Amino acid sequence: MRWEKVQRQVGLGDSSSGPGKRWGHTCNAIKGGRFVYVFGGFGRDDCLTNQVHVFDAGRQIWTEPMIRGVPPSPRDSHSCTTVGDNLFVFGGTDGKHHLNDLHVLDTSTHTWKGLEVRGQRPEAREGHSATLVGKHIFVFGGCVKTSGSDDEVFYNDLYILNTETITWQRAVTTGKPPSARDGHTCSTWNNKIIVIGGEDLDDDYLSDVHILDTDTFAWKQLKTSGQPLTPRAGHVTVAIESNLFVFGGFTDFQKLYNDLYVLDVETCVWSKIDMEERPSARFSATAVCLGPYKAGSFFFVGGCNKNLEPLDDIYYLHTDGVYEARFAQTPGRLSLKKQMKLKCQEKKLAMDQGKPFFQARVTENSPYGYTIETIIDGKVLRGVLLSNRHHSSVQTADPSSSNRKRPAIPDADADCDHREKTQRILSKDSAGSSQQADPIHPSDGANKKVDTSDANINIARPLEAETVAVTSDDKDQNPSQLDMDTVNAEPSPPVTLDQVNVEPLRNEMSTDVGEDAKADPGGDSSPQEQDEERIAAEDANAEQ
Repeated sequence: MRWEKVQRQVGLGDSSSGPGKRWGHTCNAIKGGRFVYVFGGFGRDDCLTNQVHVFDAGRQIWTEPMIRGVPPSPRDSHSCTTVGDNLFVFGGTDGKHHLNDLHVLDTSTHTWKGLEVRGQRPEAREGHSATLVGKHIFVFGGCVKTSGSDDEVFYNDLYILNTETITWQRAVTTGKPPSARDGHTCSTWNNKIIVIGGEDLDDDYLSDVHILDTDTFAWKQLKTSGQPLTPRAGHVTVAIESNLFVFGGFTDFQKLYNDLYVLDVETCVWSKIDMEERPSARFSATAVCLGPYKAGSFFFVGGCNKNLEPLDDIYYLHTDGVYEARFAQTPGRLSLKKQMKLKCQEKKLAMDQGKPFFQARVTENSPYGYTIETIIDGKVLRGVLLSNRHHSSVQTADPSSSNRKRPAIPDADADCDHREKTQRILSKDSAGSSQQADPIHPSDGANKKVDTSDANINIARPLEAETVAVTSDDKDQNPSQLDMDTVNAEPSPPVTLDQVNVEPLRNEMSTDVGEDAKADPGGDSSPQEQDEERIAAEDANAEQ
């Protein structure tokens, strides 16, 4: 994971150098993250603005398009929510009054829309949060100054805007809601909204995490572990699936942050990500995820420093490797159950990236590694995992299939079934044979999950001789993670449903396997021939 500072470039035609120095603004992505719209805020010429600037993440340029219609008044500390090609702007402050008006920018025509709003709209406020679940915008919290005094009123109410009927409704919830606050963040995950941090009426800064199930409208506070978030307000939170990235913010005594935390909502574990190069400390910045256009990348713009000076710098945060960083820092402090959950998430991520997994049974241990057996597509496959602490050499029928690592062979047919994401080398043994083992059963306690993401593995399939390959990076030298060199296995007799319960095991398989290879016409060898060949191979190894 790394930060990258964006070098501003000016577009052609309706050109712009970008929003310039800005804080209290909003930024939203449309078109799958290709374009980022920055609206409002305070900074340029030391005044509020209602200008709209657009960043093209593909060409890395800013433009300031001509906007039709009646725009919102200049403001800051408002919310802006993306709904398709529309941006819904609500509330904020114009410097004199707090606002509760609603405006919609149609980005396909660059037109501000005037809408007839119905229902019970929220009171005027700033510093609130808003997030989208389905077609509904959820607005939580915020604060307002009472008329005629400097006293502030903080909210912990929840309002819902139906974006199809443009109707407001105050939500009735159960459970204990978050305390009244502003300067917090609100994010969406699996039809749930998650509130993090903020500042309350007593000027206390918060780091608590609350979650609302929008199906049941029940609040609950999450009990988190790991490396806890420092209390703060004015931070930004960006979500990628169940991972919430929190950056920056402030507490009292002008204490500002430029640290980065990640909360895994599924495991309730906080992790602090340490990086040498990062943006300066700030609050009231904005950020947005650029996925799927730039999958795993965030766009950060502006903010305010401890001298209350607005900032104009822009950064990408590329989250590649964040999972490895989190796993490296937190497992030792977690229970075995939570460690297993983290491992399953790591496995799911690798599968999403096309790395294959399968479940196998260890049938024999040796100083050089393990003999394993598995079933894929109803057929028994056997192989050997060789430890990277030893340098074993195994002869194969294909002289090019040596111990040298091979890159993965991409699927030649781009329009083939999506299950054929990974190919394997299937080779018939011409010199040795693996030891015959009992059929594997899904309930067998000796079954172990084998992760091929850190190794190369070639497994012989019964009665098959075609060759394809599977590889991935071998980064970890942990003895528990073994290199998988080329393995040759003698074809085994066909396995019937009476011999092994195949279907339940196939349901546990987490690897996608391509079409069956063509049958080898000279496939079967008798158990006696297998024993003779195994003894001959062991004698040959002993002589070496």
